[in-house]
Amino acid sequence: MYLDISADQYLRYYSGSAKSVMAKTTDGLTIRFPANVLQKYLLKDGIKGVFRIVYDEHHRLVSFDRVGDVGQVD
Repeated sequence: MYLDISADQYLRYYSGSAKSVMAKTTDGLTIRFPANVLQKYLLKDGIKGVFRIVYDEHHRLVSFDRVGDVGQVD
């Protein structure tokens, strides 16, 4: 999935006013994931890139990884 979240937008997640993020995947699915997984990807201009998210069969988050830049899919 592609993410382009400004630093100001992320501040809402970080301050606790939003606990989860909803995003659309590259194949059109809407997913929700915990906002705290984004923290390690935050740069001064926000969070930008292509990310891979994996859930287990019980819908628990297994992994969340940055896999490329916006406009690039590995």
